[in-house]
Amino acid sequence: MTPSVSVVIVSYQTRDLIQRALSALRTASPSGSYEVIVVDNASTDGSADAVETEFPEARVVRLARNVGFGRAVNVGAARARGTWIMLLNPDTEPVGDVVGEFVEYARANPEHRVYTGRTLRADHTDDGRSAFALPSLWGYVCFATGLSTVFRRSRLFNPEELPGLDRSVPASVPAASGCLLLLQRSLFAELGGFLPDYFMYSEDIDLCHRAAGLGASPVLVPGARVVHVGGASSTGVGKRVMLLRGKTTYLRLRWPRRRAAAGRALLAAGVAARAAGARLTGRAGYWREVWAERRTWLAGWPPAAELPTVEVVESPRPEAAPRPAGATRPAQSPA
Repeated sequence: MTPSVSVVIVSYQTRDLIQRALSALRTASPSGSYEVIVVDNASTDGSADAVETEFPEARVVRLARNVGFGRAVNVGAARARGTWIMLLNPDTEPVGDVVGEFVEYARANPEHRVYTGRTLRADHTDDGRSAFALPSLWGYVCFATGLSTVFRRSRLFNPEELPGLDRSVPASVPAASGCLLLLQRSLFAELGGFLPDYFMYSEDIDLCHRAAGLGASPVLVPGARVVHVGGASSTGVGKRVMLLRGKTTYLRLRWPRRRAAAGRALLAAGVAARAAGARLTGRAGYWREVWAERRTWLAGWPPAAELPTVEVVESPRPEAAPRPAGATRPAQSPA
């Protein structure tokens, strides 16, 4: 039977987390036809082997090197058979039937074409990280001046994080996080997938920007929920540098040259101010390290033309035949 949803999970050094995520998905969404495709970004912690052993219903695609989030998703999406593609982070745990909630809403409201859910903290309060505004000069002015930090709950001074958005009811949003995202497979194909110019971060915002150009209207589905551990594959200074590289790549690709230069200057001013504050107060010292890396993140990620080809390596064992994820698990794993 052809699945209605293809759940694509990109894994990198998240062995324990992805096992928890897949176990929670299996329990939370036991009914309905969906397939699971795990794309492993050359992990060295045994992630791919563990998934193949414990979750034989999942299809594991092993990559020869870590190619980042978007390019890995593209590999998984190329193998998807579902009407919808659902992206799920390995550091999440579904709350309730997340697949069913998405499908029910998408079938009733097909005009949106792009759907996000709610990402929750461990106490099940909303962390506000599943939907965002598109980047704007005003938003970067607020970052540069510290207004977005001081007045984080202000819609005026922290526009990017959409404070005040009632996430308990369906709501149209400008951009959705790739952490928990459902979209029509036909739309994903029409867009050409994620742009390879992004290694990590902002590729989801870019995708939503391009999808809107094709008439899509991203919407938040409150019933589709996951607990999000957050940043398991990248933390600290490295994560902030990658976030900034994603932002400057978006500016390079989407904004006119002068406006993009202004955006980069405002980002640099905001990081410089935080680094100076860290020096004076002795707190949040990571900003000083991020500032020291400014040449790296101001340049953004390398253009797609400079990237090596994505290579898929063969699994050491035969792949299991796809089956509905809610089916009873075989007594033995495939040989």
